[in-house]
Amino acid sequence: MKYIKTLTFLLFTQIAFSQQLAILQYGGGGDWYANPTALPNLIEFCNRELHTQLDPTPKTVKVGNMEINLYPYLHMTGHGNVYFSTEDAENLRTYLLSGGFLHIDDNYGMEPYLRKEILKVFPNTPLEELGKNHPIFKGPFQFPEGLPKIHEHDGKPPQAFGITIEGRLVLLFTFESDLGDGWENPEIHNDPEPVRQKALQMGANIISYIFNQ
Repeated sequence: MKYIKTLTFLLFTQIAFSQQLAILQYGGGGDWYANPTALPNLIEFCNRELHTQLDPTPKTVKVGNMEINLYPYLHMTGHGNVYFSTEDAENLRTYLLSGGFLHIDDNYGMEPYLRKEILKVFPNTPLEELGKNHPIFKGPFQFPEGLPKIHEHDGKPPQAFGITIEGRLVLLFTFESDLGDGWENPEIHNDPEPVRQKALQMGANIISYIFNQ
């Protein structure tokens, strides 16, 4: 039965991904639904500035559902506990190895739980910090210092971690930056416009990267 499901998935993913992005719903009690205006605003920014043709309304998908295979980009955020079942981890691993991309943006408090759960997905491939010279920081908007700092949180420098498989970045974890807060409607966090623009531009770099890597 597992073989049939895997074969079905592999056949399914030969079809081109849709032009719709998705929010990842996970277990554990963390608020996966945080920042509801963030991804729609990033999509609007990319469609305007990069001339993409992304569906303006993102989909919500559960990590264990094979429906994740429809979407080129999964966005994951929240404040706290994250839990992947064995089936969740297997589904996510297969998705990522077959061309998908997961961006995890720590909204604050996810990091200790997340690192443990990512080991279920890739037990032998640890998260590694991306250097300032990584292509994701080079265009279409330039970030010579790497990941921008959007919110203070613990006052630590922002860090971007990734998992690269056979030369392809399949997972990006942005920490102590909180890009999603900068993508939200301006009245929600009241960020200065230059800070909000940096967050949106970095998000656009991520979207551009996954469609062109």
